[in-house]
Amino acid sequence: MIKVYLPDNSFKEFEKEPTVLEVASSIGSKLAKDTIGARLNGDKEIIDLRSNVPADSKIEIITAKSVDGREVLRHSAAHVLAQAAQELFPGTQVTIGPVIDSGFYYDFYREEPFTPDDLKALEKKMNHLIKKNAAIEKRVLDRQEAIQTFKKMGEDFKVELIEGLPDSEEVSIYEQGGEWFDLCRGPHVQKTGQIKAIKLLSLAGSYWRGDETKAQLQRVYGTAFESKEALDEHLALLEEAKKRDHRKLGKDLDLFTFHNYAPGSPFFTAKGTTIYNKLVDYMREKYVKYGYDEVITPQVFDVELYHKSGHYENYKENMFFTDVDGREFSMKPMNCPGHCLLFGSKKKSYRELPYRMADFGRLHRYERSGVMHGLTRVRTFCQDDAHVFCRFDQLQDEIVELMKFLNEVYIELGMSEYKVFLSTRPEKRMGSEEIWDKAEGALEKALKALDIPYEVNEGDGAFYGPKLDIMFVDALKRDWQLGTLQADFNLPEAFDLSFVNSENTNERPVMLHRAILGSLERFFGVYLEHTAGRLPLWLSPMQVKVLNVSDVHAEFCKNLVNDFKAAGLRAEFDSRNEKLGYKIREAQLSKTPYMIIVGDNELESGKISVRLRSGEQKDNLDKQEFIKELKEKDLTRSLNL
Repeated sequence: MIKVYLPDNSFKEFEKEPTVLEVASSIGSKLAKDTIGARLNGDKEIIDLRSNVPADSKIEIITAKSVDGREVLRHSAAHVLAQAAQELFPGTQVTIGPVIDSGFYYDFYREEPFTPDDLKALEKKMNHLIKKNAAIEKRVLDRQEAIQTFKKMGEDFKVELIEGLPDSEEVSIYEQGGEWFDLCRGPHVQKTGQIKAIKLLSLAGSYWRGDETKAQLQRVYGTAFESKEALDEHLALLEEAKKRDHRKLGKDLDLFTFHNYAPGSPFFTAKGTTIYNKLVDYMREKYVKYGYDEVITPQVFDVELYHKSGHYENYKENMFFTDVDGREFSMKPMNCPGHCLLFGSKKKSYRELPYRMADFGRLHRYERSGVMHGLTRVRTFCQDDAHVFCRFDQLQDEIVELMKFLNEVYIELGMSEYKVFLSTRPEKRMGSEEIWDKAEGALEKALKALDIPYEVNEGDGAFYGPKLDIMFVDALKRDWQLGTLQADFNLPEAFDLSFVNSENTNERPVMLHRAILGSLERFFGVYLEHTAGRLPLWLSPMQVKVLNVSDVHAEFCKNLVNDFKAAGLRAEFDSRNEKLGYKIREAQLSKTPYMIIVGDNELESGKISVRLRSGEQKDNLDKQEFIKELKEKDLTRSLNL
């Protein structure tokens, strides 16, 4: 008999390896009806309900009513979309339809472009197919049979996919109601009726396999949920996200702009530059506290540097190149190779380690035009970048200190919710397995020492070392990758870096790559959306606007602005000949934290009336006390107004 263990450590026995659905049926018919997949032995990957469960496995059944089942629901919804597209628009070829964050998409090849009306028709057809509650069955095909089947159907893209599969991988299709099928590994729901709520969201263009030289496709984005209530909540968040879009806020608040003469390269206005510089100043203060030395390194290097570092062989497609005096040069995509040169320029003693080197140098990386997105995906940017060179016996303490540093910054910025992922060795990498074992072990040990929960991202490390990826969860519950910490034994080896140890012999240092905010441009965009543009006082480009009721009050307003400026606060007088209500609305739209309203009462009493951007009003305040309060909030970087 074969035993399969349940979450409570009880078990079920079977004569042969059962399927997931058979295990669910042995527990109860209601559970079996709702089952859409399972996890085995604590693995995060959900397997198909039709998959066999090996002996002595511990199983967690995933149901259509659970949040965990959304990935399966969305995978199946993508297939329903593909069926709807081919039934409504004969001749349409299907390509791929993966699950993505918060939804799915499917790419189609069709001569005629989809329209918004087509999107409505597709959604209506999908709901019709879902209501049919068609059974979904899996079939495994012989490779040649599969190729011939899809060739006869005119599905050229599917044929290419099958021909590219490894010989060891089975070729499977999933049929919906015996009417339609698609090439797929799964997992999928039992019946289309288990998909309880869907919504098609938008249309976009794409290229087959992301290659601009290949066929142009049409992408349909959608989402699916386990209930209408969950879908409605998601759609409400999407509407809020549109209002918070940093590209819209950047324009409305006059913070940054772009020009087609410099694609993917933002222009920061005076207001935007104020925010940018305040972030840099903040990190510089932290560098003093945590013992970092700031350096400046060149922008352009001979590509020999990147051959030595491994970037040329592993990262070439993301770099900008130029020819100078017959030599090939590149704009630097990252600071680490230059920092290796700087560290190696002078012999160091073990007593000088750890050596923490920070750099706000501008970086340039080639991003395809189709993936650039406001400030969050650009071609030129700056990071709060640093590299720590340390002895191996210092490694654990440095990782612990770096995570404490990161936590402190995120808490002070009002970003207390974040996730940590340990990304392990990728397929394309440099260095020995022994080195990777050491590096991955060091990161994992530090996380456990700090008792920080984390998930493992298999194969997602950098080519030179494993890393910790910090995923900030914003006010709309979206994940953003910002901070990172990478343990690197390979670059010190590649650059032959060394220090003189206590026994007066040369020893190789360990290198830690570290960013907390990450790309300042990306952070700028993410933080704008997180705060909806309502920045804390210390980051607000204009902290105080003084508004007069009439010209009689102008002189008082000018003096008031001078008092604020003398205290080191950013203030301006809106002296325009406009109605007070209009000026208040404009100040609120610009997200100015404080508005000082000056009329006859203020002129006579010398007191001030303050309106917060929330609309709250405070009257008869002592001017000096108020200035002192604001100065204190500014200096302490308070998050509260």
